[in-house]
Amino acid sequence: MDQIVDISTDGRHLSRDRGFLKVSEGSKEIGRIPLDQIAAVIVHAHGTTWSCSVLTELADRGAPVVLCGANHAPRSVLLPLDGHHAQGARLRAQWGAKAPLMKQAWKQIVISKITMQAAALEAIGEAHAPVAMLRRKVTSGDTTNAEAQAARYYWPRMMGTDFRRDPSKPDVNALLNYGYTVLRAATARAVVAAGLHPTIGLYHSNRGNAFALADDLMEPFRPLIDCCVRALAARNGPKVDPEAKQTLARLIALDLPLGDGLTPVSVAICKLAVSLGQSFESGRLNLALPTPPDALTLAGLGS
Repeated sequence: MDQIVDISTDGRHLSRDRGFLKVSEGSKEIGRIPLDQIAAVIVHAHGTTWSCSVLTELADRGAPVVLCGANHAPRSVLLPLDGHHAQGARLRAQWGAKAPLMKQAWKQIVISKITMQAAALEAIGEAHAPVAMLRRKVTSGDTTNAEAQAARYYWPRMMGTDFRRDPSKPDVNALLNYGYTVLRAATARAVVAAGLHPTIGLYHSNRGNAFALADDLMEPFRPLIDCCVRALAARNGPKVDPEAKQTLARLIALDLPLGDGLTPVSVAICKLAVSLGQSFESGRLNLALPTPPDALTLAGLGS
């Protein structure tokens, strides 16, 4: 099972030892985990050191190393140069994709996100129909900005009327930052593994954003983080403590309806990235987008 490794204690050293990631403090081993089980390594701590060999081993497995700031938002992500056996052809197809296909892809992703937001509100007992109805307003490329309209209705009901989403703020915003960092790392890994380039986005296009495509593809999965953070904050307060981190990291193993069965979030993200790569190559859009889990599952996240 894919696991997120979080390094939050100062002065730890990361190294490779016989197929394991070993974490040490001075000459004492703190713990180890099989490299093949690691989905990503997230580093918050000061004074963390690592060997070159462990970084190359993680790169060989497509596992990103995410370096975070004090607000738990990512500052840098280390990713492998090679991802997929047909990477060259797929990258050319991605770069040469026509604007109508890109805009239709973004339309489908926005509809999927709004669907998940509506399901999340319904699961916590909030009125969800106004958000669900916005799905009908999503146009190619979301020129009507239905995503932003949904967000204005969604956030006060998900997190309270006084809440404002601001990544630079502490408390609930910091918890969301950490959850989204986990999701972004898993998505960046999936994008590279699918032979796509994370910088070339469908909608996100900030010149300084090296992970625009990852930010695009993670959108439908964000409400899972939101539900989890809401419950964590209600139960233990808005603290980014070890328990909260472990709970948020475990979300990548949550089963989602996809196709005719259930698929872990980490696998669902991979299937979405692969389906986008195939769509670029064929010129025909066929995205593997997730379906919301049942209301009991959503309401139970983080509790």
